[in-house]
Order: sequence, then structure tokens, then C-alpha cells
Amino acid sequence: MKPSVAEHIASIVPYPPGKPIEELEREYGISGSIKLASNENPLGPSPKAVEAISAATAKLNRYPDGSGFYLRKKLAEKHGLPFESILLGNGSNEIIELIVRAFMSPGDEVMIPSPSFLLYSLVVRWMGGKPVPVPLKPDLGIDLEKMAEAVTSKTKVIFLTNPNNPTGKVLGKRDFEAFLSRIPQHIVVVIDEAYIEFNTNPDTIRGFDYIGEKWPAIIVLRTFSKAYGLAGLRIGFGAMEPEIAGFLNRVRQPFNTGSLAQAAALGALDDDEFMNRSRELTWSGLQFLYKEIEKMGLSYVPSEANFFLIDVACEAKKVYEAMLRRGVIIRSMASYGMERHIRVSIGLAEENLRFITALKDVLAAMGENDSAQNSKRLSGGVQNR
Repeated sequence: MKPSVAEHIASIVPYPPGKPIEELEREYGISGSIKLASNENPLGPSPKAVEAISAATAKLNRYPDGSGFYLRKKLAEKHGLPFESILLGNGSNEIIELIVRAFMSPGDEVMIPSPSFLLYSLVVRWMGGKPVPVPLKPDLGIDLEKMAEAVTSKTKVIFLTNPNNPTGKVLGKRDFEAFLSRIPQHIVVVIDEAYIEFNTNPDTIRGFDYIGEKWPAIIVLRTFSKAYGLAGLRIGFGAMEPEIAGFLNRVRQPFNTGSLAQAAALGALDDDEFMNRSRELTWSGLQFLYKEIEKMGLSYVPSEANFFLIDVACEAKKVYEAMLRRGVIIRSMASYGMERHIRVSIGLAEENLRFITALKDVLAAMGENDSAQNSKRLSGGVQNR
């Protein structure tokens, strides 16, 4: 006897996370690897967050503050929002799940840019809903006009990523406000701003500006995983109208964020020096890598995040696998439907240089292999005549 599993669960392909360094080195028997695959902060965690964690360990015998009072209070003050508008999550990923659980019923539709963060579609399918992917524009920006046209009576939630993952493109104010004017106000619009701290485009929307009277059902997601360097602690938050937060609290686990994560986030919010270093490292890294990629004759997508896309002009999976053998972990975009693209996170200066060196070697080797195979085919063809 096998357990009975619903078809919508059995048909799901699990989310493919970036390969950990430990797994790569265990698999390939190598050491000294670098990871530029998961958009992590190469500087490590915020030093003030580490200090706060150390101070909080003495109370690990106690349950965490289920309401996250002090962190929510600090976030509300920092962003000029009502205290009741802030909801904490086990990473912003958990809040994505809470939104779908609260506002979607089986058979309902959730609209998602395509490609974008893969978890949106997975969560919708977990709950028996229908993800509705809307292709990006030719320039890889989110096509808000097409999304507005695709709304039906079954549309309950729309996810927008700003900057988008994996493209690094942002939403402009004019297009976004035109989009809002075209869709029914009962639809929940989620603006996922996991990478907003790295944005330099002055025309980019800031989701917090739209919470309240401008739009009753907007939810803005933020995370401490990227710019603050706290990916291992899983802490994020959402901002929304208090009534919306009340619905999400109905489906939230009572102790969904741990004591150490809350303490670390509080410390990180005070670490302006670390935030500035993280931004500067990202911006300088992007400029260096853009120039090197241009020298190689490859095309790329300029980004407002801490990663960018490169068209390697061949099968991205093969490039990814060859880079692993050189101890460099990147991300193939094949799972996003972009067969020739890789996504690269910005690393330390020496990691960026190592990536470029390895990529040159890999592409050169692949080119030589292709030439050898073509030569073999041609010579074989002559012999067969």
C-alpha cells in the first residue's frame, strides 16, 4: 500500500536550490571553492548582527517573542509605517506561503511574471491553485500591460518582483501606477523587494509608498538574507494594511521566527556601515564584471540587484557543470526556461576575478571540443562517400 497523494502535489518538481560549497567539495573531491549562485552577501553577516546573536544565546531556553514586538517596532519606525502593518516571517519565503494560504482557494489563479522567483508557482501549486505565468517583455522587464490584460474573475493574487529575479530589472512608477489603475482593487498585489537595497535607478517604485489609501491590498516583502547577510537565519518581513496583516496572522505559526533571528535583525538594522559596504561592493563588482564580459564578446542583462544574467551563447547547463569542476558555483537558468543564460552573484573582488578566469577557460575548452567534433564529423563524412 502506498500513501495517497493528491495529483497537484505528486506532479510538483521540488525547488532547485543553489549547490552548497560543502556538497560540491564532497562530490568532486576538491577544496577552496567559491559560490556565486544564490545571491548571498560575500562579506558575511553584519558584525552588529553577530554581536546581537551572542548576547541572545543566554535565553535560548525560552520561547521567542511570538509577536516579534521589538523588531516590528524598529521596522515600523525605520520605514514610517504603522506597527500593526509589519508581519515577520521565517524568511520572506514564509510570507509568500501565508499570502497564498490566506487569499487563494483551490482552483483560483495567481499571476506571476515568467521568468521570476520559482517559489511563487510552487507555493500556488502546493495549495491547489493555478499559477498563470505572463512572459516578460523583449527587454526582459515585467510586462505589466500584459498582466493587466490577463486578469480574470479567478485572479486572487499577483506577484511582482522588484528588482526581478533572475533579470535584475525594476518596475517604473509610471507603468506601475497605470497597471494599478487597470486591475480590480480586491486583488492582492505582492511587491517582493528582496534586492531593493542594491537598486540605483531613481525611477524605481518603492512598495512602502503604496501601502494605505493608494491601494488597499498591497503587500511589500523584504528580507534580511541578502544585503544584511543573514540568509542562514531565515528572517524577513512583510508590510501591508493592518487588516491584511490580521488575515495572515490567522494562518501564521505562533513562533515562526526564532530568538536569534529576531536579535540579529535588530542588530543589523543599526549597521549602516555594513550596509554601505555591501552596496559599494555590489556596484563596483557589477561594473568590473560587465567590462570583462564585454571583452569576452558575450551579452549580459544590466541589473539593479546583486546578480546579473549572462548569455553564454551555448548550453548553460554544460557551462554550469564545467565551472563546478573548477570549484566555481554559479546558476544555470535552464530551470527558468533560459537555456543559454547563467546567473552570477557578485562576490569579493578576488572571487569575481576567479569567476572570469574560469569562465574563459570553460568556454575556450568547449569551443575546442566543438571544433574537434565538427572536424571529426567532416572527415568521417568524406570517408563515407
